[in-house]
Amino acid sequence: MDDQHESIDLRSPTVDPSAAAGHSWFPGPPPPMYSCTLTPELVHKAREELQEKPEWRLRDVQALRDMILKEQPNLRTRLDDGFLLRFLRARKFDYDRALQLLLNYHAGRKAWPEVFKDLKPSTVKHVLDLGFLTVLPQPDPDGRYILSLRPGKWKPNDYPFVDNVRAIYLTLEKLIQPEETQVNGIVILADYSGVGMSQASNPGPFLAKKVVSILQDGFPIRIKAVNIINEPRIFKGIFAIIKPFLKEKMAERMTMSSSSSSFPQYILHGSDLRSLHRNVPRSVLPEEYGGTAGQLDLSPWSRVLLDCEEEFVVEFCQPDPLEGVVLPDSMLFEGRQASGQDDDAFRGLRSQLYYCY
Repeated sequence: MDDQHESIDLRSPTVDPSAAAGHSWFPGPPPPMYSCTLTPELVHKAREELQEKPEWRLRDVQALRDMILKEQPNLRTRLDDGFLLRFLRARKFDYDRALQLLLNYHAGRKAWPEVFKDLKPSTVKHVLDLGFLTVLPQPDPDGRYILSLRPGKWKPNDYPFVDNVRAIYLTLEKLIQPEETQVNGIVILADYSGVGMSQASNPGPFLAKKVVSILQDGFPIRIKAVNIINEPRIFKGIFAIIKPFLKEKMAERMTMSSSSSSFPQYILHGSDLRSLHRNVPRSVLPEEYGGTAGQLDLSPWSRVLLDCEEEFVVEFCQPDPLEGVVLPDSMLFEGRQASGQDDDAFRGLRSQLYYCY
């Protein structure tokens, strides 16, 4: 039995702890041996919201580890406590759903090699420099880091859209490392200023499906709210591209903006900054969004990622973890499958977008 798993690394990647130096606002990489870093308040929150019992935490991790070794003996994945806890917390300590999420996480890499091949921060520096995304230095009052997306900064002639996806994925990988994020989740602030027809229609339904599927079913992070500002008239067209691939409940949340702990809340603010401030306090927002936290500075998050180059090389620039693993076609991504009808709808949508302009 031991020989069967000799290629599996039970430990977290070994990285230089000095990598976090110079940007103390964001926690450094976790230690190789797991030790709980949650405050008493977060321990209570995890118990209430995630069904996490501190006295059973390591027992639950071992149960998931045993399931992986038994049901997927050829899967080359990390099995250390800290890594597996991400998946348990993301699925409220449901072993079966956590295992499914882990398989989706690895299957996403196999299904989209243009995103995951040679995935490291230096390959997306141009995306960071352009300002397509960043993470605001201060979390909100609920302890949630804010991922700021500005799709209008990107133009199709700049570089392939898939580079934006690579930068988003690396950012999520870094954000999910601290246990605080695993419990609190994150907030997304999407500023659609400058988004025109070329950006809105460029990804297409196939690419949109992949992005939504990975975020929805293939990554162990809790997206608690999505605040959308300065959305153009064509935003309904953008949503029309995405909606077919959303789970029913998530699509309803995007339409109704009702409250739920299981799915993120989508809030359209338009150009009303007062509406934004009712959901994200001014104290954590940059001046560009009516905040008091100074001007938007891209460099802090860029440094966080670029200083972790070695860490991501260890994590992503390795052999395929699913080599030799047989997975059913229906396993990955629970959103509705793309079809010829989707392509036809997209062609019709393009003409509607042109009409809007």
